[in-house]
Amino acid sequence: MRKTMGFVMASAMAVTLLAGCGGSKPAEPATTAAPATTAAPAADAQASEENKEADTEAAKEAETFEPATLRVAYMPNMGSASLAVTAREAGFFEEMGLTVELVEFQGGPAEIAAMASGDIDISQIGHGAHALCAEGEAVIFQIDCTSLADAVMGNKDKGVNSIADLKGKKVAATSGTSAEIILNLALKQEGMTTADLEVVEMDANGIVTAMISGNVDACATWSPGTMTIEEALGDKTVWLATNQDYVNEVTFPSSYITTQKFADENHDLLVRFSRALQKAADYRNSNIEEVAGWVAKQCEVDEATMKATVGEGNWGITSDFLGKSLADGTIQKYYENQQQVFIDGGRLTDKVDVNNYVLFDVMKEANEANK
Repeated sequence: MRKTMGFVMASAMAVTLLAGCGGSKPAEPATTAAPATTAAPAADAQASEENKEADTEAAKEAETFEPATLRVAYMPNMGSASLAVTAREAGFFEEMGLTVELVEFQGGPAEIAAMASGDIDISQIGHGAHALCAEGEAVIFQIDCTSLADAVMGNKDKGVNSIADLKGKKVAATSGTSAEIILNLALKQEGMTTADLEVVEMDANGIVTAMISGNVDACATWSPGTMTIEEALGDKTVWLATNQDYVNEVTFPSSYITTQKFADENHDLLVRFSRALQKAADYRNSNIEEVAGWVAKQCEVDEATMKATVGEGNWGITSDFLGKSLADGTIQKYYENQQQVFIDGGRLTDKVDVNNYVLFDVMKEANEANK
């Protein structure tokens, strides 16, 4: 599916025709000649401004780019895959001269490792992996959305009905992910830590299998795995904590990242990639059900299951919101608040200036170029 992004060349023609009609107006009697003379410059100025706007639109239409191919990592859920899939399906990558190869991963840390080895150029990460960016392993160049997709879930048949019941239980989790952060926040509220649990390290697919088979008592994971677990366990499922429980305390942004080396050598590519993503954000916000269908196909997941997860992300970071929020410091605050979560949880020990690892200039340049 391609979205045609034509600009109004007809408007330029209409301006010309209107100007022509004005020029053919019969001359006024001598007694009104003076007012007609003073009105003409104003009309000319308006026509000139309209022509200038039309020229700007024509220039945008004529933008050409050197073709480039990028390998981009994503995780198989709405929060991670939806923006890139939208940019591809709606034709925004193509507009920017980009061919994007999407490569599926199960978690942010693995994506960052793949970028370090050169197998991947760009990755989309959830909240948890941002700590690695603060530690200098990658740089953020485009915000995606804020997540509501993570959860801590339990199996009632295993004696789990509350966070307190997790003491001594087997809990599956993936280190360095946003779901692990939710688990830590929930435990902290109960005066507990992971030392009170038997944490079993697994990837997202393994967690789903372990929960359904009963090999673990609870888990910290994200959609669409959460949906699959609930469908399989039915009434045995208990939702213990989600992002929503902490939405007033912290923001959980997901972002697009790359290595510092790639960013230094490919600034123009990152701006073009971000331009496509920002256009996709506008489309996604207005067409979330359609986008969920595209993501289901990309991730080879049942479409109904994927559509059931559309409420697990804040899709409102549109290009207009982004431009204003970059200007007033809101986006920077998102990342500062996020870093504080890592510090409070012991994941990071010292504060780092977010400007050291967030390339706000790329977001701003892309936003301005699209306008």
